[in-house]
Amino acid sequence: MAERPTIEFWYEFASSYSWLSVMRIEALAAGAGVEVAWRPFLLGPVFLALGWNDSPFNIYPPKGRYMWRDLARLAQKYGLPFRMPGRFPRSGVLAARVALLGVEEGWVAPFSRAVLNANFAEDREIGEAVVIGEILSTLGLPAEDLLARAVTPENKLALRAQTERAAELGLFGAPSFRVGDELFWGNDRLEDALEWARRSPAG
Repeated sequence: MAERPTIEFWYEFASSYSWLSVMRIEALAAGAGVEVAWRPFLLGPVFLALGWNDSPFNIYPPKGRYMWRDLARLAQKYGLPFRMPGRFPRSGVLAARVALLGVEEGWVAPFSRAVLNANFAEDREIGEAVVIGEILSTLGLPAEDLLARAVTPENKLALRAQTERAAELGLFGAPSFRVGDELFWGNDRLEDALEWARRSPAG
């Protein structure tokens, strides 16, 4: 039996458009018969390498105003509750470290949805351990243990390596999707990436 094709899903917990893709990708991938490889990473180091010390949506105010209006329209289109964050971008470091554990243990998808909803639908401070702990507990996961494991030197290095890998692959924003050597960037390219995976013999 042939293996199902795979799409690499690179996303950031501080990223507004990553929220939309995290909420959509599982159902769309299942419908396309495509496996999802979840790749949480950090945009901050990527932006710094490009010469930005902040989100481009903050550096270029007209771009930022457009993004927030676009996000509200798309949230309405997808039937998602949206609340403008009181602070943007919030730190996604702890969430990403925890998500790496979720990738290994199989709960990364519900965790990622819950964290991004906390950021963009509930205006909660996802950079705080207490918020991440509450999310883990709500999911029935051992919050205290996972938070401790997330900040071990080994796990911190794993996230750094994953972020460095994103830069090596030429990623410059999130969400990004890779199918083999093909790169697709942006929530509006999710369907295209899945279709490419579905049609690609290599997957």
